[in-house]
Amino acid sequence: MVTILPCAHYPSRPPALFDRSPHHHAADPEALRRASPTIDSMAEAPAPTPTAPPTLLHPGPSPLLGRPGAVAGTGLDATVAWHYGDPIGEQRHAERGTALVDRSHREILTVTGPDRLTWLNTLTSQLLLNLDNGAASEALILSPTGHVEHHLGVIDLDGTVYLDTEPGRGTDLLGYLQRMVFWSNVEVAISPLRQLTLLGPTAAVTLAGADAAQPGTVTRTRATSTDIFSADLAGTAARLIAAGARPIGSWADDALRIPTRRPRIGIDTDDRTIPNEVSWLTDAVHLHKGCYRGQETVARVANLGRPPRRLVMVNLDGSQDVLPATGDPVITPDGRTVGRVGTVAHHHEDGPIALALVKRAVGPGQPLLAGGVDAQIDPADATDDSGRPVSAIDRAAFAAVRRN
Repeated sequence: MVTILPCAHYPSRPPALFDRSPHHHAADPEALRRASPTIDSMAEAPAPTPTAPPTLLHPGPSPLLGRPGAVAGTGLDATVAWHYGDPIGEQRHAERGTALVDRSHREILTVTGPDRLTWLNTLTSQLLLNLDNGAASEALILSPTGHVEHHLGVIDLDGTVYLDTEPGRGTDLLGYLQRMVFWSNVEVAISPLRQLTLLGPTAAVTLAGADAAQPGTVTRTRATSTDIFSADLAGTAARLIAAGARPIGSWADDALRIPTRRPRIGIDTDDRTIPNEVSWLTDAVHLHKGCYRGQETVARVANLGRPPRRLVMVNLDGSQDVLPATGDPVITPDGRTVGRVGTVAHHHEDGPIALALVKRAVGPGQPLLAGGVDAQIDPADATDDSGRPVSAIDRAAFAAVRRN
């Protein structure tokens, strides 16, 4: 289990254990082997080896890093806070109050023009033709073989579609969209807005009391969170904090995200990931819309009902002196590789946990090693392959129709 010390003893910067590189959200594996998962040893851990920062559309540190106790992250999250002095307390507050997550490093594009929704509908996995004004959605851009290339948050508001994606991915997304304009009456541009997110059961009350709907802001409400896009990041954050929101860092955000099995692209996924392996099949894919790039793979695997891998939560052995790093292999005791590690974090109740992409046949009862650490898949992620594939059900239904 994790030893929790007073706020002053938290490290002044993330150790190698929690390093985040642009591609794997982790530091060099050897550096991670030398790191300890306990807060005691983390305080003495050496600084991670610097990595080249990704090209960002919103460069520069967030103004929230100037808040008392703020400790900057590294890698992808280097321009926002890793924590504000009490990452365990931040998690607990997010589950009972209102938490403010600084996502100002996410990259935001705008699409304008009368063809914006029909054009995006042809390029993405989501049905966007009738997206209501102010409604939120998610979408994917896939390769011709169905692998995920981009994951997008989407909102259409007053004639403008706002697309947000992970830091370091906006430049490639912008280039792809601009190349696909052809004769469509659309314009794609970089947005100056930056993103904040409210979490917690009292988020709606806090948002109403903050009067955050200032000129130049866009608000997007989702099932479990509210995103605020603002050109005045510091001013909007100050109003939300004054109304009762408590800032939390990426450590707490990751720890709370892992049990929901919500992936971050490039961290919990790799270049072979297809939507059927993660929750995006439900959140960002419409299985009955018209043709789009990569649709054949998505439809075929959905009909078979057997994606080759699946995203699961892994419970880790907290008694060891190391934790796995993002990108580490998940192997069986006999050395067979069956997956890869994604986000790793200490949860305030569950201890050390992680997301992992594993082969479908691997179940909760099987002993595993994640980056050399004893691990088991969470019991909630047991598979149910007892039913027939959708394709078999369809054929049976068709045969019944023919007999009648």
